[in-house]
Amino acid sequence: MGSTTSCCVSSSPKLRRNAHSRLESYHQDSELSREETGCNLQHISDRENVDELNMEYNPSDHPRASTIFLSKSQNDEGPYRSVREKRKSLFINNHGTSRRKYSSCSTIFLDDNTVSQPNLKYTIKCVALAIYYHIKNRDTDGGMLLDIFDEKLHPLSKSEVPLDYDKHDPEQKQIYRFVRTLFSAAQLTAECAIVTLVYLERLLTYAEIDICPGNWKRIVLGAILLASKVWDDQAVWNVDYCQILKDITVEDMNELERQFLELLQFNINVPSSVYAKYYFDLRSLSESNNLSFPLEPLSRDKAQKLEAISRLCDDKYKDIRRAARNRSASMDNLCGIRWVPAILS
Repeated sequence: MGSTTSCCVSSSPKLRRNAHSRLESYHQDSELSREETGCNLQHISDRENVDELNMEYNPSDHPRASTIFLSKSQNDEGPYRSVREKRKSLFINNHGTSRRKYSSCSTIFLDDNTVSQPNLKYTIKCVALAIYYHIKNRDTDGGMLLDIFDEKLHPLSKSEVPLDYDKHDPEQKQIYRFVRTLFSAAQLTAECAIVTLVYLERLLTYAEIDICPGNWKRIVLGAILLASKVWDDQAVWNVDYCQILKDITVEDMNELERQFLELLQFNINVPSSVYAKYYFDLRSLSESNNLSFPLEPLSRDKAQKLEAISRLCDDKYKDIRRAARNRSASMDNLCGIRWVPAILS
């Protein structure tokens, strides 16, 4: 603060007139003085756009960055369209047409899936489909494979791992059965499935690895293990997963959790905006792959519940507005909102 070369020169009223000339005279020696004083602090101008640069590459941290699984599913071409076309043909064969239900004046169709209470079965299906597209459309073939996630080094069962275990991509049904088994045995919620997908993409971004046939099970297991502990109040212990996966040891589960956390740089925070983004992107993924959530006509009971919730929220906001209206304003804040009755001429 006492140095004449500090930033407070330009803000001082007495020295503002000749600030530009004085700064020019010290511009040539700025780097020398910085080294002599041993000041290695990064200037604020070098850090001001860090978030904007990371936004494109960290969708699990920033709500405005597009999710990786949705972009991979949209770029799906060639043989990767088989799953989407197969789902469409099955839908047409079972229903006779691919016509979608739309609400009318007499009937309103709704599903029981909301951002606060997702449907467990269909959320797990969507998450499994997102993992499928991650594996199918991975950027590199046979990329970096960390030992902790290698199923050959850390098998989940005593059965012998095939020699070509990392060559064949798993089907979406196989991924769904694996995730459903863990969620059903551990009694996890649908919200935990969404957080699992957030942690999975955060791991792929932070560690700069690819999810492939040789590591997808242990990556998904580590994401589920961490998400269940972060989301649920009564988390499942590591020893409980050893009861689900009979051939895995507690030491292996502990090491998997520890290294997963280190690769995430201990960043387990999931903002509500990021959670909502992943939820709606999963819904978009389900619609593009004909995996729509079941629609049911709005019944009288559901309509009454929606009306009660709406009335409760309306009363809550009325109380907030009334409290803001009755709040006394000080002399420092005279430009607040004033409630004045309208005069009609």
